[in-house]
Amino acid sequence: MTPEALTTAVKSHALDLGFDVVGVAAADRVSDASRLADWLNRGHHASMDWMASYFEKRVDPRELVPGCRSVVCVGLLYRQSGGGPQPDGVAVATYAWGEDYHRVLKDKLHALLAYGRTLDASFDGRAFTDSAPVMDKYWAERAGLGWRGKNTNLINVDLGSFLFLGELLVTATLVPDTPGIDHCGTCTRCLEACPTGALIEPYVLDSARCIAYQTIEHRDELSAEEEDGLGNWLFGCDVCQDVCPWNHDGPVGDEPRFEPRREAWPSDLDGVLGVTEGDFVSRFGDTAIERTRYRGLVRNAAIVAGNTGLGSTSALERAAADSDPVVAGAAMRALDRRRLQYTETDQTC
Repeated sequence: MTPEALTTAVKSHALDLGFDVVGVAAADRVSDASRLADWLNRGHHASMDWMASYFEKRVDPRELVPGCRSVVCVGLLYRQSGGGPQPDGVAVATYAWGEDYHRVLKDKLHALLAYGRTLDASFDGRAFTDSAPVMDKYWAERAGLGWRGKNTNLINVDLGSFLFLGELLVTATLVPDTPGIDHCGTCTRCLEACPTGALIEPYVLDSARCIAYQTIEHRDELSAEEEDGLGNWLFGCDVCQDVCPWNHDGPVGDEPRFEPRREAWPSDLDGVLGVTEGDFVSRFGDTAIERTRYRGLVRNAAIVAGNTGLGSTSALERAAADSDPVVAGAAMRALDRRRLQYTETDQTC
C-alpha cells in the first residue's frame, strides 16, 4: 500500500476501535530533549527515578523500536457525566473511576497493530501507553492531537484534556500530521487554582508538590504541610483540568470500561480506612487505584479524615494500630488533629 492509503486505513480503523482522536508523527529524535533534561536536573521528577532512566530511548523512539519510522498517536476520552464512585465528600481523580486505562488502551492498541499488519508487511512495531520510556504528550502534540498546556496536560480544541494517550511505534512510513498549536494564550487559571503550587511556572510541574504524586506515587509519610494540602483528595487530583476553559462543557467519553466502579468502593470513609490488603486487591486490582497500593490508599484515607472530619474516631483508632507504620502514623496524626479541634471548640464555648 502507499503511505497515504496505509495512513488513511489505520486512522479509520483506530476510530472504529473507539479511539476519539488519532494522528501520526514522523519518528525522529525529540526536538526539545533539553527541556526534559532540564526538568530532570531540577529534580522535578521527585522520587520517580524511573523517569530519568533510559534517557536516549525516551527521547528517540528509534532506540526503543529499531527501524521505527512513524508514531501513531491515539486519544481516548475518559471524562464522565455525574459523580464518581467514591464515598460522599471524598475526591478521586476521574481517570481512576473505572477500569485501569492501561488495560483498555493496550487492548485497542494491540488490535490496531494487528490490523495494520494485515494491510502491509512494513507495518510492525510495539504498543505503548504510559508504561515505557515514551514521551506520550510530546508525540501527541507532534501528531496534531493537541498541545501541551500550561498545566502540562495534552489539550485538544474539541475534546479538552480528559484524554488517555497511547502510541504505536511502527516501522511503516506513514504520512505525518501537522503538529498541534498552543492555544493557552494569556490564561493562567490552572497555575492560580493548583492547591499546592505544583505548577511553579507555565508548562512546568514540580511533581513533589503535586497532589497526584503525593497520593499515588509517594507512599511513605508526608509532611504536615503536605497532608494539609491534600484536602479531601483520596487519589489523584483534577483541579488543573477542572478550571481549564477548554474543558468547560466538554464532551464525555462513551467507553463502557471507564464507567464508575461503584461496587468496588465502601459506602463511607470508615470502610476505606478498614480496607485490608486482601480487600484492596479484590476491590481495586483491575483499576488505576491499584497503583497506590494498600499502604497508599489507607494512608490517604486517614489524611482525608484528619482534614475533613469525615470518618469516625473508632475507625481512625483501628488504623492507628495498623502494622504498617506509615498507615498508623497518618491515622495517629489525624486523631491528634481531631482532638486538637475538639479542645479548641471546648475553649470557645
